Amino acid sequence: MESSTFILFGATGDLAKRKIYPALYHLFVEQKLPPTFSLIGLGRREWSDELFRANVKQSLLQFSRREAKDPALLNAFLRAFRYCILDAGHIEDYRKLLRLIEQREAELGLSPNRLFYLSVGPEFFDTIAANIRESGLGSADGWKRLVIEKPFGHDLQSARDLNRKLNQAFEEHEIFRIDHYLGKPMVQKLEVLHQTDPVLRELWTNRRIANVQITANETVGVEERAGYYDHAGAVRDMFQNHMLQLLMMLAVHFPNDNTSGNARLKKKKVMEVLEPLQKQEASANVIRGQYKEGSVQGKPVTAYTSEPGIDHASMNDTFIAAKLRIDDSFWGETPFYIRTGKRMREKSTRIVIEFKDTETPASPTKDGSRAPNLLVIEIGPGEGITLHFDKKRPGQKEQVIPIPVDFPANGDDVPEAYENLIFDALRGDPAFFAHWDEVELSWKWVQPILEAFEENLVPLRPYAAGTYGPVESDKLLAEDGFHWWLDAEPEQEPDIKKGEHYAYHTNH
Repeated sequence: MESSTFILFGATGDLAKRKIYPALYHLFVEQKLPPTFSLIGLGRREWSDELFRANVKQSLLQFSRREAKDPALLNAFLRAFRYCILDAGHIEDYRKLLRLIEQREAELGLSPNRLFYLSVGPEFFDTIAANIRESGLGSADGWKRLVIEKPFGHDLQSARDLNRKLNQAFEEHEIFRIDHYLGKPMVQKLEVLHQTDPVLRELWTNRRIANVQITANETVGVEERAGYYDHAGAVRDMFQNHMLQLLMMLAVHFPNDNTSGNARLKKKKVMEVLEPLQKQEASANVIRGQYKEGSVQGKPVTAYTSEPGIDHASMNDTFIAAKLRIDDSFWGETPFYIRTGKRMREKSTRIVIEFKDTETPASPTKDGSRAPNLLVIEIGPGEGITLHFDKKRPGQKEQVIPIPVDFPANGDDVPEAYENLIFDALRGDPAFFAHWDEVELSWKWVQPILEAFEENLVPLRPYAAGTYGPVESDKLLAEDGFHWWLDAEPEQEPDIKKGEHYAYHTNH
């Protein structure tokens, strides 16, 4: 890996403390950073280098998955850190930053390779990019890269406007748009899922797949994000980016497709054939919800409109479920069901692929119907892939037994998403970052839903905190003869880490 300077905008912020510094430390310990490395943190606080390093150290002690207990190793890591006061709108601060970077490059013998990480609000993206260009920060002989967090735009037009402004300072191959779901190890495994097991290769045909369910449930409410979330909602915060990325990552798989490489091109093709929804069709295919008071994990919680910072009359969505179809020869007859919401019964991100009835009879469920075979991909909080096949244990009645297909070698030592993504950005590998084509096509697909929400063409359905969303989300699947799989019954508390799964669904 080439030597480089890591320039971190928003170095005093929460994301930097919780995710970026621990990720960099783990990469350092595993010798995945350049041998010569420099980090310059930027912020408006009047910190010294020493105070900055002390705060980075504290973040490692508090948030690192690996205990920072070797003082020599920790000090060697912190020696790379410097701090510079910067106001994003003041061009002179960028010129002062340039002098500091050039000084550090001379001291350490660094090549003028610079990675600009924008851990700041999206309202600063275009201003910072323009000032990087004007100040000459990105005009050195080495490479330059821009790493930005979501949200990338608020709707289709704002995303296009932002991209146009960024392209005035950076070319597309220099822009790395982070979607941290793409950094999750289990999501990255999706790229080669159907090649890993002969049973999966046999099952992975459109003759066998009945439907695909993608779920991302959160138990938390808006927390400290009320100002952002009440203008974003679940559709912008989760659906347009994370959920559609999971759909793309899964749907790029086709039988007998062993081509490596351009996963981003394949993802673009998926979005191009994703059947569009017209504004007038949204209510028949999209469920919009907002949580009311209830109980989550035994604790009473307030309604969304009673949360601090939320307007009492807010019509913002905290839940969205949708039925989608991909118009191609492989997925054309297979519905995809996607849901995500806050204040749900359990925290879980998973993909469930339900298979059609085959020659082998499936086991009965609790209500007497036959349970199909399932492929379950647990993305979080636990990770693993299991096949739920009809299997009879000696001396017991028939039942669906989850058979492990793939698990991480050591659950405690699995790299976090930001470790994978920062490592890839430093290497210049864009495979697990969102390309502009994907972002634009995602916003284009979501835009009619945004307009339908704004015009109240899709009713806002209430749901009690601590459930699995509005009852209408069940009806969305029931119309096609399906239901959501693996939701825990009300009296059960799921333990994902122990691999417990529930083979039938009782929502409310």
